[in-house]
Amino acid sequence: VQLEESGGGLVQAGASLIIACSASGRSLETTAMAWFRKAPGKAREFVASIRWMDDMTYYTGSVKGLFTISRVSAGNTIYLHMGSLEPDYTAMYTCSIDLRGGYRWIHSGQGTQVTVSS
Repeated sequence: VQLEESGGGLVQAGASLIIACSASGRSLETTAMAWFRKAPGKAREFVASIRWMDDMTYYTGSVKGLFTISRVSAGNTIYLHMGSLEPDYTAMYTCSIDLRGGYRWIHSGQGTQVTVSS
C-alpha cells in the first residue's frame, strides 16, 4: 500500500488549511484511515481517524472542534480540515491506513509539512 499526503504549507496563526491523503495498492480493503503528526522534539501522536463502515470519527482532545476528518464516498482518500491553526500545530502530518480492522495502522506516508507562524 502507498499513501501520499498533500496540501501542507506555511500559514499564519488563526488560518485554516486542508490536507489530503490518498491510498493506493492492489485490492485494498480499507477499514479506517487516520492522521498522525510529529512535531520537532516530540513523539508522534494520533490526531484523528475515520472508520469506513459508518464514518465514525475520533479526535485527540486538543483538536476536537477545530479539526475535521472526512473522506470521499468512493476510493481511499481522506482529508483533514484544520481550523484556527496555532504555532503548536506545526508538525509533519502523516496518514495511516487500517486494512485488517481494530485500528491496526500501517504507516507508510512520507507526510506533508504544516508550519504555522505566529
